[in-house]
Amino acid sequence: MPAFRLCLLLLLIIPAFAQKPIPPGLHPDPAGALQMYRENLTRLRKAYTNYHKLPDLKFFLFGMGDRLKLIYRNGRLLNALTGNIEEQWRVKEEVIVPSEYLVQLSLTDGQIIQIREDETGVWILQSGKRPRLIPGTRSPINLPLFASHPYGPVLRVLHQEVLINVVNGRPVPNFLVYIKPWYRDAAMMAMVLKATDNLPLIRDWIMAIRDPFDQNNQREVDNLGEVLFLVSLVADKSHPVVPVVLDSARRFQKGDGILGKTDNVEHPVYQTKWLKYGLKSLALPDPYSIPQQYDSYSSVFWLDYKQEYVPARSADEKQPDDNFANNPFFGWAEDHFYGQTSNSAKRGMVGTIDYPLSWQQRDIDAHYPGETVLDRELVKQKLAFPHAWHAAEMFLLLKEF
Repeated sequence: MPAFRLCLLLLLIIPAFAQKPIPPGLHPDPAGALQMYRENLTRLRKAYTNYHKLPDLKFFLFGMGDRLKLIYRNGRLLNALTGNIEEQWRVKEEVIVPSEYLVQLSLTDGQIIQIREDETGVWILQSGKRPRLIPGTRSPINLPLFASHPYGPVLRVLHQEVLINVVNGRPVPNFLVYIKPWYRDAAMMAMVLKATDNLPLIRDWIMAIRDPFDQNNQREVDNLGEVLFLVSLVADKSHPVVPVVLDSARRFQKGDGILGKTDNVEHPVYQTKWLKYGLKSLALPDPYSIPQQYDSYSSVFWLDYKQEYVPARSADEKQPDDNFANNPFFGWAEDHFYGQTSNSAKRGMVGTIDYPLSWQQRDIDAHYPGETVLDRELVKQKLAFPHAWHAAEMFLLLKEF
């Protein structure tokens, strides 16, 4: 064979071999890894003693990023969006290790099977048999170990709970009960994705944004700053949505700030903070000033402008405790804002189960029947878990430790 043809053949063959996914090995000690994770959770619960009881369903979600979404529960691996059974086994014992993205099954016939997700995809592993990559799950993601971090195992799980809610390149709060992204949740998720080198997962979605409002509710004015911030992560001020945002901001201007609705209530401080942060992220002129008034959402914005805060007076309405239980991201965001160190002052809630670590409950905009594939009781309780905004708030605060 002529030399140039041989070289050409090698150029075609070598990349093909290089791209072949390398399967992970069988995890040698799932029980030990689970114990280590639970010890890490215990450490977190000692630091954050505000607990919230959650139903312990003994399940795990596979399919981070743009992968097929799968639910393992009770010996079955289900397509999370259709309910179709992809795999099923007669299980004698199961070990679910959230921090290793792993489920180990001891079958009634003595076989040991592991379902394991890594940076390549979701695998079915069994001793003596060729590893099998589940179709629809081959898609690259970055999965840091956080090995030297005091909350490393917990961070790995929180990271998973953000990544599992990226669907077809779109960041959603919970993929079972929300169809569309929410800009506020997406902005917080994007901060986690940036910190873990996973921003390419949602880059195309951000580049395609043309509406300054996510249109999930009424026109929520905090969306303006959130869109600018999202754009700053993957583009610059030449992005087509930027002039639309700036024009919308002028329409909502009141005094030196902006004013409109967020969660059906006026939150001028929170909304103006987001706008200023978005403008700064894109190095755009900023003619706005943060209103000097109390705003219950002011302490939810911890990214900047912590000095521009007016404490509540006794007459000011405060967040009721059940709102923090239903929307636990608020408590974690406030802890991030205040930088609290004493247990009595911390508002961040921690669930009572191994997995998931994040949730939201009784949101009027969620479509809870979507969780029927997981458990009908969740529909009755109006409980969505995991929840990407909650997971992101926890991750971003704990990562600073």
